[in-house]
Amino acid sequence: MSKVYRKSHNVSMIVYHVVCPIKYRRNVISDKVKYTIFRTCQSLSERHELYFIEVGTDLNHVHFLIQSVPTHSPTQIVTIIKSNIARAVFRYNPEVKKQLWGGELWTDGYYIATVSINATEDVVANYVKNQGNNSYQLVSKDTVYQS
Repeated sequence: MSKVYRKSHNVSMIVYHVVCPIKYRRNVISDKVKYTIFRTCQSLSERHELYFIEVGTDLNHVHFLIQSVPTHSPTQIVTIIKSNIARAVFRYNPEVKKQLWGGELWTDGYYIATVSINATEDVVANYVKNQGNNSYQLVSKDTVYQS
C-alpha cells in the first residue's frame, strides 16, 4: 500500500493509475516481456522516486499503480516509464521490435488518473490485479523488490 512521503518542504501521498497500450494494440507481452517490464520497474524505483504498488499486464497493454512525489508531473512519470521500459524490452526481447514496425513499443497516448486514499486505491489495485484474466501475472511490491 501507499505511504506518506516526508521531504524537507512537503509531505505527500500521490498515487496514479496509469494504463499504457502497446502500439497497434499488438499482443506482444509474453512471459519474457513481462519479466523485463517488472525488472525495469524495479530499476526505476531505485533511480527515481517512483513506487510501483501494482503492475498488471494483459497481452496488449500494461496497468501501473504508482506512487510518486510532487516534484514529478504526471507527464514526466509516464515519459520515464514508457521510455525506459521500451528501451529495455527492445534490448532484451528483440523479437518484439520485429512485430512492431516503426520502432515504437507504446501508442502515443495513455490513461492516467489520481487515486484517492479513501478506499479507491484498493478498488483500483483489485482492478489492476484482475487485469487480463487468464494471461494476468500479479507482481506485488513484495515480489518485485525481493530479487
